[in-house]
Amino acid sequence: MRLLLPFTLLLAASLTRAQEPSSRPFWRPVVMGTHGMVAAEHPLEALAGSQVLQAGGNAFDAAVAMFYMTAVVEQHQAGIGGDAFILAYFAKEKRTIFINGTGPAPKLATREFYRKLGKIPDAGPLSSTVPGAVGAFDLALKKYGTLDYKTLMKPAYEAAAEGHPLTYWSASMHEEGAKKISPFPTSVAALLKNGKPFAPGDLFVQPDLAKTLRAISDGGADAFYRGPIARLIDDFYRKQGGLIRHEDLASYKPEEAEPIHAPYKDLDIYQCPPNSQGIVLLMALNIMEPSDFKQLKHNSPEYVHQVTEALKLAFADRDRYIADPRTTDAPVAALLSKDYGNARRALIKPDRAIRGAAPPGDPRNGRAVLAGHEVNYESGARPAAPSSDKPSAQGETSSFVIADKFGNVVSVTHSVNATFGSGLVVEGGGFVLNDRLPYFSLDENNVNRLEPGKRPRHTINPAIALKNGKPYLAWNTPGADNQPQAMLQAFLNVQEFGMNLQQALEAPTVTTTSFHASMFPQTVEGKLTLPKILADAIAPALAARGHRIEISPRQGPYRQQPSGAGAVKMVRIDPVSGVMQAGVSPAKDDYVIGW
Repeated sequence: MRLLLPFTLLLAASLTRAQEPSSRPFWRPVVMGTHGMVAAEHPLEALAGSQVLQAGGNAFDAAVAMFYMTAVVEQHQAGIGGDAFILAYFAKEKRTIFINGTGPAPKLATREFYRKLGKIPDAGPLSSTVPGAVGAFDLALKKYGTLDYKTLMKPAYEAAAEGHPLTYWSASMHEEGAKKISPFPTSVAALLKNGKPFAPGDLFVQPDLAKTLRAISDGGADAFYRGPIARLIDDFYRKQGGLIRHEDLASYKPEEAEPIHAPYKDLDIYQCPPNSQGIVLLMALNIMEPSDFKQLKHNSPEYVHQVTEALKLAFADRDRYIADPRTTDAPVAALLSKDYGNARRALIKPDRAIRGAAPPGDPRNGRAVLAGHEVNYESGARPAAPSSDKPSAQGETSSFVIADKFGNVVSVTHSVNATFGSGLVVEGGGFVLNDRLPYFSLDENNVNRLEPGKRPRHTINPAIALKNGKPYLAWNTPGADNQPQAMLQAFLNVQEFGMNLQQALEAPTVTTTSFHASMFPQTVEGKLTLPKILADAIAPALAARGHRIEISPRQGPYRQQPSGAGAVKMVRIDPVSGVMQAGVSPAKDDYVIGW
């Protein structure tokens, strides 16, 4: 092994360094414009947003239109029964804003209740938190928007009432979710076609959802949280044995809070504060910032090893410290200090992977490892193993980015969590609620433990970068725990390797699971997953360092293409010319409109 290792590393390096990243071919166009830019997860969402901008609305107006269109065309992953984080730059006041649209556990959801149950279910009426997205977009519209609900929601209402043809990706999600929703008669009636999944091109008509959208169009968020829709949810969840009550909905309020941020060279990177995991991206960037990227080379074994180890360390601190800030005082400033990032960086060995989950650090005292913990390294090579070619069934989330002619930028990630959320369509409402409750822990010593009225830690984490105080880059992605991983690699592709947006988002990326997964029971898989196109070049060198390599035939988590970065949407604005550029990963139904 000692004799083979240098040769293996040299061979892998030569394969991955044959072509400069900025000269690599790309398939989708980098869309450019000067008036407005919309990058979304479905063509009808992008169309809805662009129509608002062309009619004179701003990015916040467009975000509302796109959110409600998502509720129609992507019920399998986001909508009015889910949650949202909105990170935005408001040009009029020259400031970055954050709106937290995540809901808490119902007041009846106690640890004792779920311990007796033996688990937190990932489907059904006991899996839901109070949905917060409707409230978030209501706050955004009332405070920062310029148009009215009826105007903005008309396209979504018509798409629900008249139907829209399901795409190949959406139809595949209906097929995948069929087993999950089949126990619930209301879901079968609303989401299946004569008891069977819809096929691509089938017209999907949603009359009950159209009625719900009309009620929100007439009454705003009050209709959802305190009016007829709230009463529908209360009545239905009582009948189904669920825990959400009218009181939980009526007492919900979205929250505007300060975003967190950290400098990265000449940029200021803004992220969502806790209860988001957005700090993972910033901590990983702090660890990676001193790297000599020219020497490392893009997707070389040395580079992928550093990225993976940095993410392990960042996730370890997430698991230890990040939860609802209303119940937990996370040491955010200390976690984001450059000195602390350097201390954690010193734990990375160039020739050995950290074994399993990394230990948390001690940011309050500036120490790399928290007392009572230790860092362990792999002692030898591990054989690589193939993985399934089936898309991930968890983390069905949606995201979009908008930039308008007024200088506003909006970056949004929103979700019902897993495919079709709870799987349970509210009778008469035509929509599913989320299955976000399994993001809590039942361990009373866990910072993210379940408590009534507490918000779970969320994986959704849209980002924005400013350059000289002006919006420069906005990006996000679905993908559960893969989100900061895909976003980190996409960002470095652009900033450190000089790729254009499509090159950055079509390049192969890696995913580690060497941390506690967000979904109950929060297991540590301890794998490093590579798409085959990358594994063919560097898997042996990474396995020699002790990484437990899993080779996917296509890029995870969606496995539609040989390579890519999650389902990232990215918009960049030239600070001199003002020209907007946008790109999307070759995943799901990602789509861009700009002019």
